[in-house]
Amino acid sequence: MVELKNKVAIVTGASSGIGASIAQVLSSHGVKVVLSGRNESRLNDTAQRIQKAGNADVETLAVDITDKQDVERLVQTAKDIYGRVDILINSAGQMLSSAITDGDVEAWDAMIDVNVKGTLYGINAVLPTFLNQSSGHIINIASISGFEVTKKSTLYSASKAAVHAITQGLEKELAKTGVRATSISPGMVDTPLSGATDWGERKKLDPEDIAEAAIYALQQPSHVNVNEVTVRPV
Repeated sequence: MVELKNKVAIVTGASSGIGASIAQVLSSHGVKVVLSGRNESRLNDTAQRIQKAGNADVETLAVDITDKQDVERLVQTAKDIYGRVDILINSAGQMLSSAITDGDVEAWDAMIDVNVKGTLYGINAVLPTFLNQSSGHIINIASISGFEVTKKSTLYSASKAAVHAITQGLEKELAKTGVRATSISPGMVDTPLSGATDWGERKKLDPEDIAEAAIYALQQPSHVNVNEVTVRPV
């Protein structure tokens, strides 16, 4: 089992939902966390919850995940503060109007920019550091929607299928480098992203359920890469 204490993690989309929960659980394991997102006020709220739990090693940085240079600044800031980066959690995401027949091109662009390009920008920014130190772990938050498409989820599903494919390919590219890549595909999670959508009789997952899946992947021995995790409600 890999010891997480004193490792340094960057968490995107950390202002709420899955990202915030992952940041809090990482911190409870002694990880130093750098929280990023667009909403500085909510980032500070997440940081305060972490600090109230007795964990002082937390920093926040407002970042536009769709801006390559801004993401590079995020990684460099983490290195400047803590001297290293060990973990990247790509949790920033958008779920907007997704049916092709809706013709909402601006929503499609936003989802592709955040869900796909934002994920790639994060990977691109940390990868030189991870390869240089022969260690590191990239966790990309995908979705069950990447496997199961409905008539209302087409573009969102496509963006999350891309995240899954990126992670699968990245694992093969990084074989024998010491750098690991994991995609986590949650079912419906009770977050602001899911809103008041009725998803049937199943109870929604809690964000903490996805955070525990991330911890499971991160704690595996260094020679083990949990490349894919699917989490569904019972």
